[in-house]
Amino acid sequence: MTKKTAFGSELSQALSEALAHASGSPLHGTIVHTVDADGVDPKAIRRNLNLTQEQMARFLGTSVSGYRKWEQGQRQPSGAARTLLRVMEKEPEAVLRVLAA
Repeated sequence: MTKKTAFGSELSQALSEALAHASGSPLHGTIVHTVDADGVDPKAIRRNLNLTQEQMARFLGTSVSGYRKWEQGQRQPSGAARTLLRVMEKEPEAVLRVLAA
C-alpha cells in the first residue's frame, strides 16, 4: 500500500470512529473520559484551606474583586483557574505544602 493510500485509509477510519463517537456508539478499545467542569465552589475551597480572599486571589493570579465575583456567583472561573481550584479541592495538602514553600 502506498503512503497516500495508507493515509487515506487511516483518515477514513478516523472519521468513521469520530462519527460513531458523536452518535454515542461504543468503540472497541476506546476509553472516553468525562470531566465535571461545573460545581466548583471557590468559597468552600478557600475556607477549607484557611485562606483569606486576598491570599486566594494572589495564589490564583487574579484580582481580589474578580475572585469575590467567583465566590458570589456573579462570574465563573475558567481555564487554568478552574483547574487549579479542582486541584485545591481534591488535594488540599499538596496545595498547602506548595504555599508553605
